[in-house]
Amino acid sequence: MEKARAAILFLLLLIDFAAVARNATGEEDGFHVGVILDLGSPVGKVARTSVLLAVQDFYAVHRNYSTKLVLHIRDSMGDVQAASAAIELLEKYQVQAIIGPQKSSEAMFISSLGNLTEVPIVSFTTTSPSLTSDRMPYIARETPDDSAQVNSIDSLVQAYGWREVVAVYDDTDYGRGILPYLIDALQEIDVRVAYSTVIPSAATHVTIVQELNGFMAMQTRVFIVHISSTMTSLLFTKAKEVEMMNKGFVWITTNGVGNIIDSLSPSVNEAMSGVLGVRYHVPRSQELDNLSITWNRMYQHDNPDESPFNKLSIVVLWGYDMRWSFAHAAEKVGVSNARDKQPWSTKNSTCLESIVISTNGPELLAAIVQNKFNGLSGELDITNRRRLQVSMFQIINVLGRGWREMGFWNAKSGLSRQLKRDDFKKAGPASMIDLNPVIWPRDSTKIPMGSKIPIVVKKLRVGLHSSEYPEFIKTYKD
Repeated sequence: MEKARAAILFLLLLIDFAAVARNATGEEDGFHVGVILDLGSPVGKVARTSVLLAVQDFYAVHRNYSTKLVLHIRDSMGDVQAASAAIELLEKYQVQAIIGPQKSSEAMFISSLGNLTEVPIVSFTTTSPSLTSDRMPYIARETPDDSAQVNSIDSLVQAYGWREVVAVYDDTDYGRGILPYLIDALQEIDVRVAYSTVIPSAATHVTIVQELNGFMAMQTRVFIVHISSTMTSLLFTKAKEVEMMNKGFVWITTNGVGNIIDSLSPSVNEAMSGVLGVRYHVPRSQELDNLSITWNRMYQHDNPDESPFNKLSIVVLWGYDMRWSFAHAAEKVGVSNARDKQPWSTKNSTCLESIVISTNGPELLAAIVQNKFNGLSGELDITNRRRLQVSMFQIINVLGRGWREMGFWNAKSGLSRQLKRDDFKKAGPASMIDLNPVIWPRDSTKIPMGSKIPIVVKKLRVGLHSSEYPEFIKTYKD
C-alpha cells in the first residue's frame, strides 16, 4: 500500500512538474497562432525560417512581455491540405489567428472560416487585389497588390520600343489578378497584348512544351511571365530545351519570380539566363546584413540538402516584420481575453460545430492593422488591411547562376541606373533607356527587335501573271 501511495505521489509530482514546464515555455498559456505554408515550395521554405527567427529575435529583445506566441505550423502541400489544416488549427488548438495561407486561392476559402469564427487571417505572401474586399473583412495582407508593379513593366516595354507582348500567367487567383491591370497599363502606351495564355496548375512537361511550340508560331517575341515559383522552374527549363532562350527572345518576369530568384535552384537560374525581372527594392543596411547571416545559418540548419547560397528576399523580410507587428498586437490584446470564447451556434449540425467564435477577434484585427512601424522591409502600414502601395522597384538581369542590378523604377522618376534622391526630378522621357546594358539570352548584347517571322508557318503561294510590257508588270526574284 505504501509503495502504491509513493508511486501515485511521484506521478502527481511528475504531472505538476510537466504543468510548470508547459507554463514556462508558454505551451499552455501562450497566444496560439496557426501558420499555413506550402513547405515543399521555395517560398514556403524561406517563409518558415523567417517566422521562426522573428519570434526568437522578438522575445530576445522583449523579455518582459507577458504574452508569448506559440506557433503551430502546418503544410498545405500545394493547396491539398490548406482547408483541413485551417479547420484543425481552429478546432484542436483554438488558435487566435492564422498566418497565411501562402496562396491567394487558399486564402479565398480560409477567409470564409475567418468570417464565421471572427479569427483574423494575416498573410505576408498573397498579392491578389481581390483579397481585400468587403466580403473578406477578417483578412489582412502585409503585401502590396500585384497591380503596383505594372507601370514598371510597361516602362521597360516602352523604353525598348516593343509594340506587342504575350502574357503568360497561372490559372489561379494570383495569376489572373494582375491581367486586367497589365492590359490597361500597356494600352495606355499603345502596346498590344497579342496573346495571353494560361498555364494550368497541373501542367505537365508535355503541356508546357505544347504551349511553347505555340509561341514559336507567333511573330511576337516578348513574353511577360506572371507565374508561381514552382511553375517558373518548369517553364524556363523547357523553354531552354526547345531553344526559346536564344537570341531574339525577350522574357520579363514579375516580382513574384524576381522576389525569390535567389531561392531557385542553380540549374533553373542557368536556364533563365538573359531574363529581365522586377522585384521590390529594400535598401542595404547593417541591420539587414546582420539578419542575413543569422537567417542563412538557420535556413541551412533546416534545409541541409540545399546549396548554401543567400536566399534572403523580400518575402523573408515581410514575414519577419509581420511577426514583430503581430507579437506587439498580441501583447496589447493579452492572453486572458484570448482564451475566453463562446460556442459557434449553427442551425445545421456539421463537422465544424466544435469550432468556437473568438471574442477578441475584432480587437486583435484592429490592433494588427493599427500597428504602424518601420521594419526591415520598409514602412509597415496595413491600415486598409493591405500594405500601402510600393513605388520603388529594382530591375534585374538573370545571368548564369545569379543576377545583376540593371537599375530602378520609381513612380515619380521612371527608369534610372542609380537610385534618384530627388524623386521629383524626371530621369528623362519614358521611352528613354536609362539602365545598365542588358545581357540578353545566349549572351547577346543586341537589343531584341521583339518580333520575328514565325518559325512554324504555312507557306503562302502567290500567283503572278507575266507580261511582255515591263512598264505595266515586271517580275524578278529577290
